[in-house]
Amino acid sequence: MSVNLIFKIAAVGILVSVLSQVLKHSGREEQAFLTSLAGLLLVLFWIVPYIYDLFESIKGLFSL
Repeated sequence: MSVNLIFKIAAVGILVSVLSQVLKHSGREEQAFLTSLAGLLLVLFWIVPYIYDLFESIKGLFSL
């Protein structure tokens, strides 16, 4: 996992939290929820290949 990915995840987290707070204070709770959900899905799409590689490594380790 590269450091750039960690920085991208942190940037998305900060951006989503700020947008969520702004939307909640303006009375748009549904859009705040959708913004949080979109941020979560974006980060999951970035993380899924690394999780797949982890499971493949574990599978290769135990199939000696």
